[in-house]
Parts: sequence; C-alpha cells; structure tokens
Amino acid sequence: MKHLFVLSLLFALACTSQRKTEIPVWVPYDETEELEANANHESQRMQYKLIQSKVLDKNDIWKNVANQIAYFSEEDYQQLKPLIFDQDIPTLQENVRSGKLSYETLTQWYLYRIVKFENNRNTMLNSIIAINPNAVKEAKEKDKAISDENHPIFGIPVLLKDNVNTEAVPTTAGAHVLLQNQTTDAFIVERMKEKGAIVLGKTSLSEWANFNCSGCPNGFSAVAGQTLNPYGRRLFDTGGSSSGSGAAIAANYAAAAVGTETSGSILSPSSASSLAGLKPTIGLLSRGGIVPISSTLDTPGPMTKNVVDNSILLSAMTGEDPADAATKDNPKDKSYWEDIETGTLEGVRFGVNKNYDEDSVYMLTVEKIVSMGGIAIEFDPVQVDFNGFGDLLSADMQIDLANYLKDYGSNKITQKTVEEIVAYNEQDSAIRTPYGHARFKGMLDVQLSEEERIQLKDRLNAEGIRYFETPMKEFNLDIVLGVNNRGAGFAAAAKYPCLTVPMGYRETGRPAGITFIGRPFTEDQLLKVGYAFEQGTKIRKNPTGYE
Repeated sequence: MKHLFVLSLLFALACTSQRKTEIPVWVPYDETEELEANANHESQRMQYKLIQSKVLDKNDIWKNVANQIAYFSEEDYQQLKPLIFDQDIPTLQENVRSGKLSYETLTQWYLYRIVKFENNRNTMLNSIIAINPNAVKEAKEKDKAISDENHPIFGIPVLLKDNVNTEAVPTTAGAHVLLQNQTTDAFIVERMKEKGAIVLGKTSLSEWANFNCSGCPNGFSAVAGQTLNPYGRRLFDTGGSSSGSGAAIAANYAAAAVGTETSGSILSPSSASSLAGLKPTIGLLSRGGIVPISSTLDTPGPMTKNVVDNSILLSAMTGEDPADAATKDNPKDKSYWEDIETGTLEGVRFGVNKNYDEDSVYMLTVEKIVSMGGIAIEFDPVQVDFNGFGDLLSADMQIDLANYLKDYGSNKITQKTVEEIVAYNEQDSAIRTPYGHARFKGMLDVQLSEEERIQLKDRLNAEGIRYFETPMKEFNLDIVLGVNNRGAGFAAAAKYPCLTVPMGYRETGRPAGITFIGRPFTEDQLLKVGYAFEQGTKIRKNPTGYE
C-alpha cells in the first residue's frame, strides 16, 4: 500500500511539473500608511522610518530561486505540505527514507514557500536576504547518497544569519559596505556541509548584529530593510539581532537556522518568534568566518521550532577550529539528539528569580515545571558590577572586525577599519545608515590598552559567574530559570549556556520563552530538560496567517 501511495504521489508531481512556474515581479509599494500606523506605537523602537529596503531588490533574490522552482507548482506545494510543514527533522528524514519525499522536493518546497510569502506585501517579513542558487542541485546530489549512516542534518535545508560566511552568496552583516563580501565558508558551515546540510540561503539581521544604531528598531539593516514578526507584523518586536532567523523559522521557511549571540541575540528573537534557541557555552562552536562584535563573548547557535532539531543542528556545527583558540579541547562530535528523549524534569533543582515574580506567564510556567517533578527554589539575585560591558564590546570589535576583514573578508572590501567604515557610511547616510550609526561610531571613543581590556574582561567574567554561582551553590541548583533574554548579559560574561523554549503567549498574543541557564558545557542537560518541558507542555503554536 505504501508503494502505491509513493507511485501515485510521484505521478501527480510529474504531471504538475510540466507547467512552468513564473515568479511575479516584485514592485515596491507606497508604505506611507504602514509607517503612519506605527508612528504612535507604544515602543519607540517600532516607530519605523522605513520597511522596504532601499538597497536590496527582491527580484534579485528571486533570480536565484526562479530556475530552482521553475517546474514546482502550487499543486506540488499543497500535496507535499502535510509531509513538511511544521515537521521536525527526524520526521522529514523518515519521509525521505519511506519514499514520500526527496531532498530535492523538500528544498523546492521551502523555496516556493519563501516566494509565496515574501513576494506578497501583506505577508512579507523581510527575513530573507539571499538564496543559494545551487540549493536544489545540491539536494539532488544528496538524493543519490541516502544512507542510514548519515547524520540527521543530511539533506536538510538550513538558513544562515547573514553574518555567517558561506561561499554560496555574499556575507553582508546587513551593512552596505559589505555588499560585495564574497567569502569562503565559515568553519561551522564547513562542519554542517561535511555532514550533508544544504545551505538554503541567508536571513536578515539587526545590522552589525545590533551594534550599529542606538535606539533603532530590532531587525533593521540597510541591506534588508525592516524584519517583521510573523506573530504580529508591525505589532510585536522581532527581537535582535538574529531577527531574520527567528522570523523565517517561525514562518516555516526552512527546517532550521543559525543565529549568533553576543548578549541576547539568539535568546531574544527566539523568544519573540516562539522558537527553541540555544546560546552555547563560549568555545563550544567556532567563530571563524563570522562577522564579529566580540571574540570574548560571540558564539553561533541553533534556532529551531523544537528542541530535537536544535540538538541536531548543534551537533552538526561542532568541531575544534585551529583558528579559534576558544574551541581548543571542546566537546566534539557529540550526538545530542540520540538520547534526548531520556530527558526529565524529575528531581531537577531550578532557581526561580524573584525579580520575575511579577511575570504571570513565568510564574505559571514554574508551576508547570513543579507539576512535572521539578524542584523550584526562589532566590534574590545578587547585585553585580557590570560597568564597562559596552566598552568591552567596543574595544573588542575594533580589533576583531579588523581581523575578520583581514583573515576572512573579501578582497573587494577596501574599508578595513572601523574608522574607514564610519567614513564610508557618512558619504551617503540616508541610504547606508538611515537611523544613524551612533553605536558603531561610538566605538571610536573607546580607547583601552590591552592590559585594561584584559582586566575588564576578567572582572566582567568574574561578576557574571558570581551572579549565577551565588544562588546555584547556596541552593544546590542545577539550572537557573530566566525569561526571554533577560539576564543574557550576565550569562554572556559568565560564558554560561542558555536554552530558551516557548512557555506561552501574553494576552496580546506576543510569544514568551522560558530560558534554562546552566554551567559551561551542560548543553546536553539543558537540551534534555528543554525537551522534557516542551513535550510536557506542547504550548507552541504557529503564527496565524503562516499556516
């Protein structure tokens, strides 16, 4: 019976595939009414100056899509939808192994869906900045090499935040100056591709990973324009800086996405888009080939619709990078997904931050955790000295960005320092930096000696560790519970891993995440606990209008 189903499906797809699919031309529209509607938004950061990009033509993105879905129709899309939409990676792999699906049609389905929603002014999220022109070709090759020995990421389309290098398309970090930044693959992308992942394309982000303008909207970049939240377009913040990765995965544009975090940039957009987002221990994953803010605090991490997919993508990115000293002797080739189902909350000791007592969704979630066997202990957080945190980022970026451009950037980029990029932006600020670049330019005012920078790093690290270890030691805690990205700076400085998982929705419908924070290299425990919580609550729902 299964074979009859497969044959009928393939026959139906073959019949519809003879009709060529044409992508309608994108025509920029008058967004005055939308901007006026947001002029009085309660959040000043969402009082937008513009939504559509003045730099990127969507039709240039569709040029890389057109040939790949030329004979993939709406009928194909609808027939395959039950096999793909909102399915986790293990289910997608099972559908491929059973013959119901191929990696080629899986990739085409996601590309078709991206065009379907992003080429429509009423549903576009501005979450996609580029598409790999060879994605379907690569998927066809994967169909020839199906094996039970493959890593579960094999053949799975993954999106990359556009500060992560890939040879497929330029890496811009959302900045006009990097439009021609054609590079080789970042170290983590090499690891993913070795295991068979397909780079589907790039996602938008807050420009320079949210280290550009001051008080400007999350999710805005000169290149991509304004990223919007699918749970409430122009109503809810996307979070930053991995805003495009969050919005794209919430809208089911790929199976998984890579984000990056310095302080909250995975946790914030994952929570805002009702996703599972992991900020790993600093040093678990390489930063080689990623446009930096801070070599002290930066890390990539997985952003997915569920925890098992998160564990699969994390595993696919691991490896010791000789060019990134922080990865030396880190855990490698760990199959985080294989025993994730053994996760339990039973007997796990959770620290409940009294500063979040006023958050009813948080406190209800604590009750759910207790009902599932967890032990909740309230604590008063200690006061720590975090003065100089922004100065550390500025001091690091001046060094690290110059090193990135020298070691990983394209030779076409002639601006090699912060000073030169500031001068470039000011030549045409209305296009290159419409909200200004106060934060980026402000780096030039921070001048720390190497000794001062190291002392600042050490002090902030010690204070971050003290913030968590004081209650963890006093109450013998396994995990501290946070909300969204609150406290992300402390975890960043301490270099502690954090996993956020959907915990519910505010009365307005805005998503909220419960964040599990553990000691260094306890990702395995966090993922198991997150999985147990996710399976015990099943609270996540898809955004209305993106079903």
